[in-house]
Amino acid sequence: MRPARMGFDDWPQRCPLLTALALSLGAAIALGISRFSYGLLLPPMRADLGWSYFLAGAMNTANAFGYMLGALATPWLMRRVSPQRLLLAGAILTGLFMLVSGLVTATSVLLSQRILAGISSAFIFIAGGILAARLGALHPGRSGLLLGLYYGGTGFGIAASALLVPASLAGAAAQGVPHGWQWPWLLLGALCLLATALMAPPVRAIPEAQQQSGEHRPFQLRAFGFGLAGYFMFGVGYIGYMTFVIALLRQQGMAASLITVFYLLLGLAVVASSRIWAGMLDRFKGGQSLAILNALVGVATILPALTSAVPLVFMSGLLFGAVFLSVVASTTALVRHNLPPQSWSAGISAFTTVFAFGQIVGPSVAGWIADRSGGLEQGLVFSALALFAGAVLASRQRSLHKN
Repeated sequence: MRPARMGFDDWPQRCPLLTALALSLGAAIALGISRFSYGLLLPPMRADLGWSYFLAGAMNTANAFGYMLGALATPWLMRRVSPQRLLLAGAILTGLFMLVSGLVTATSVLLSQRILAGISSAFIFIAGGILAARLGALHPGRSGLLLGLYYGGTGFGIAASALLVPASLAGAAAQGVPHGWQWPWLLLGALCLLATALMAPPVRAIPEAQQQSGEHRPFQLRAFGFGLAGYFMFGVGYIGYMTFVIALLRQQGMAASLITVFYLLLGLAVVASSRIWAGMLDRFKGGQSLAILNALVGVATILPALTSAVPLVFMSGLLFGAVFLSVVASTTALVRHNLPPQSWSAGISAFTTVFAFGQIVGPSVAGWIADRSGGLEQGLVFSALALFAGAVLASRQRSLHKN
């Protein structure tokens, strides 16, 4: 007799790693493609459209502003729709907004697109984080790994962008297409929609959170104050690197082929990070993980500002990729360790909101410093200092458990 074929309904229990990988496509869409591909597209867009560094940074500020609006709206939406539906709706909208960028050149429209894509990306990222936490609750011994796999999916998007953007830019140039940077936007938008279709069946199978008896601990801002402050500074600091590092490497004269390899390795390091830091995310209940990872991202961020030596620049990219999305995972772990499941949505939304506030500040300030100082190195120094400050703040966050 032939065994019954396992459907997607069984995946969360029997195939948690595959379910987490499917869920990770949401992170790939929300950050790896929608946000971080812009770092590769900034130089050709800036050259074609005559932007200053401040305006180029403002594009990611607009994206972060939309992300903040989406984070603020998510708790309200989550009371009306399931996280599965919110994640998939956000992914579809993000893909459509990406396609819009391949059809226009007006700065005002591009700014609007970045805001709308930020809103829909927040829907994806928060809903996906909640689902990853639920999946981790089904497999407590591997919860840190499963969270890391979800957030590490951003690396798939970064790696895909590293391969597709230069190739499509070269193809557009060979065809003599005006505004050749539009081709990558169209290609990446289509990729977002394809990834949405692939992840939908496993994501829908993740069960609802079980209600737990016992003391109810609502999310309180004061109790998580140092963690929130440290995460705000992370948002300020890391986004300067992801916005401007490719432009800096071009400015320093790095060959286009090496830049592609640099960004590809950064993305692959993000994927690997899920395994590297899983144990730490399970072990620490307070802000220790957030503090350690913030400091490491700061080291990675300051390296290209101090040297253009290729080995050290590549070390910067590998370290940054291996750490920065685990900072995000550490805040979800902090919420999961200290609050019951019914409070996870409020907690993750609060951390996402302060993260978005930081990202609003970061790109514009780093771009303004670059315009004023005549180089992007000073902007990255500012970003690194923000990250080190975030590490100090996060180190003071304590677990809410008395024992």
